[in-house]
Amino acid sequence: MPIALGLINKYKDHPRSLYRESVFPRIPNQKLNSYLEEIADVCDINKVLTFHIARHTFATTVTLSNGVPIETVSKVLGHTKLSTTMIYARVLKNKISEDMNTLKATLQAKENKPVKRKNYNT
Repeated sequence: MPIALGLINKYKDHPRSLYRESVFPRIPNQKLNSYLEEIADVCDINKVLTFHIARHTFATTVTLSNGVPIETVSKVLGHTKLSTTMIYARVLKNKISEDMNTLKATLQAKENKPVKRKNYNT
């Protein structure tokens, strides 16, 4: 994803990233939540934003709702067990509806597809 790659490139030579051998410089959770609070103010969001809420939103709204498999979401979030991801990634009702409509279309397409049968009479 271009924006993510741009951020990675921006911080790849940051002294704290190099020292910790990490992609991004680490900042304390309290400072991160402070930045999220500023973003909420600028965007006129009347909800307390936290790192936890950001992870949950990423897991549900950004990835799962756009068809990313839960196994991939789990890996991206750095979880070793899928059950941990399930806590963050509750399945949204509209996602269930979309998935069932996709299944319905797939089954209908198979039903309408002519079946090739072998002729055993020859």
